[in-house]
Amino acid sequence: MVERSIYQNISPLDHRYYLSNREAFDELQSFLSEEAVVHSCLRVEAALLGCYVERFLASDPGLLRAVDGLPAAVSADEVYQEEEKTHHNIRALVNVIKRKVPEELRPFVHLGATSVDILDTAASLRLRDSVRKVVLPRLLAVEERLVALVRRTAATAQVGRTHGQHAIPITFGFAMAEYVSRLGKAIQEIEMRSRQLKGKLAGAVGAYNATSLVARDPEELERSFLTRLGLAPSEHSTQLVEPEYSLRLLLEMNVAFGIVANLADDLRNLQRSEVGEVREEFGSTQVGSSTMPQKRNPWNSEHVKSLWKAFAPRVVTFFMDQISEHQRDLTNSASSRFVGEYVAGFVAALCRMETILASLQVNDERMRKNLELTGDLVLSEAAYILLATAGEPDAHEVVRKMTMRCEEGGTRLLAEIKADAPVWHLISAQLEKTLGIDPEEFFSNPALYRGRAAEKAVAIADRYAGVIASIREELQ
Repeated sequence: MVERSIYQNISPLDHRYYLSNREAFDELQSFLSEEAVVHSCLRVEAALLGCYVERFLASDPGLLRAVDGLPAAVSADEVYQEEEKTHHNIRALVNVIKRKVPEELRPFVHLGATSVDILDTAASLRLRDSVRKVVLPRLLAVEERLVALVRRTAATAQVGRTHGQHAIPITFGFAMAEYVSRLGKAIQEIEMRSRQLKGKLAGAVGAYNATSLVARDPEELERSFLTRLGLAPSEHSTQLVEPEYSLRLLLEMNVAFGIVANLADDLRNLQRSEVGEVREEFGSTQVGSSTMPQKRNPWNSEHVKSLWKAFAPRVVTFFMDQISEHQRDLTNSASSRFVGEYVAGFVAALCRMETILASLQVNDERMRKNLELTGDLVLSEAAYILLATAGEPDAHEVVRKMTMRCEEGGTRLLAEIKADAPVWHLISAQLEKTLGIDPEEFFSNPALYRGRAAEKAVAIADRYAGVIASIREELQ
């Protein structure tokens, strides 16, 4: 193999993002590299050969050892060199295998299989293992950081925002609990769908033509073969495994990718100079701008969103690969090779999001000041609800007109309410009845009007802490 600088590689995944995610990408290489493609096909061929040794060669220990050693005995270089002669990847693999195994095994190499029996089964192995051993652990790490953040800030007062405008009070922990809940459900779906990937040994059109000449029950042979790989057969095969198994997994990964990108966008906007409620860690030697020394950009959050923009649209190709003419065509042969890049891009975003959450600084005081920025007008909803439940039929209009006077005259809502004695009496009595809070105190402290934000945040954090523990155990 010719050594070359990684900076000569074309894909930024192979230089820029490899260097910033070296550990994760080194793990992914075991499942997504071209060497891994060859190795996974070798595992599949070895599983099939092992079935035949048991059935036709009396489970000869020496032959079984030869089969077990097959994945380590063949290199990707050898297969690629052979492919230059055959112009067919699986036939090249088979030719190399036959040169490596004892003579009595050679008739059984690839017997009854078509290329896609090997390729689709190997693809399921690679996707399953990359998701369960690399993607899910990093998703769980992000979820774990979020749970810790929610617990830490469950009661930290923050103004809620809708349409970019101040709405009513919440807590920062409640805002982050949204992502715990959304991402937690996506993680559960990904874990489940990673266990549902299928393989096949059904031949060139899926009807077991070839294996019917090898075994009395070709479907039992298929099950036995796939059991060795921890897979089950596709319910119906053409030359291909039904594409929806992998499609649904990839789509659920894209759902999770979108959730992480949404979180990144929220964190980015909360770092705006005029908002300043959170901040990413900024190193002592880090530079925010080549010309403006004061800049402290939310570059990690921006990076996550940018990766999402690059990779999320690839789901269009995943959908297009769902379609194949009759029992098979080759229109997905090139496009399906880029699934690994999608997985790598998603992992890079997860690594960056974990970095953000690990050192995110939450500015409680700035959150309090922003909550108080519009004074007690953020309690307009509370005033309307209290007045309505006290029996005022036009409560919303009454309070709306009060807010207009506040904006025109620069007065507080409390002052407008107190100026209307009947309204003040109704609101005071209802506030004492429902919350047991003095109205002066209530309208002077917007953080008191937070509903069940803190309690809901803690409950969600606790629930998904249990989900994390359960899935970690499942992945062992």
